[in-house]
Amino acid sequence: MRLARDSRYAIEALIVLAEREPGVYVDAREIGTQASLPLAYLHKILRVLATAGVVDSRRGKGYALARPANEITMREVLEAVEGDDVFDGRCIFWREECSAENPCALHFRWVEVRPQMEEAIAATTIADVDQARALAAAVSEA
Repeated sequence: MRLARDSRYAIEALIVLAEREPGVYVDAREIGTQASLPLAYLHKILRVLATAGVVDSRRGKGYALARPANEITMREVLEAVEGDDVFDGRCIFWREECSAENPCALHFRWVEVRPQMEEAIAATTIADVDQARALAAAVSEA
């Protein structure tokens, strides 16, 4: 389950939107500047998130969260960006796919922890990530 850079960019963009009042639209350029993301790449990711119903887009206005940040789960975001099979058969340890039929050396551990990780990701929302990030920033400034 090696995640692509797209997932990190999507999460960074969603954090920017989560910090706005509900219903406030933000231009992609502003999202990219605030999150230090490349604009061309960001447009692609925002379109994917809009198609998945995670963000709402309005021509000339920009993007806003489609729902409150505490209702958008990390699982939903990862499935939108990585595909519905993000938790199926992808090994966290190696790049190539590993499975019960073709296990990697650490497959026995992955089989044990994968359900717990899936559960944690499904229970984590964009609001949780935003709060954790804000806390980490406050601690590093102290």
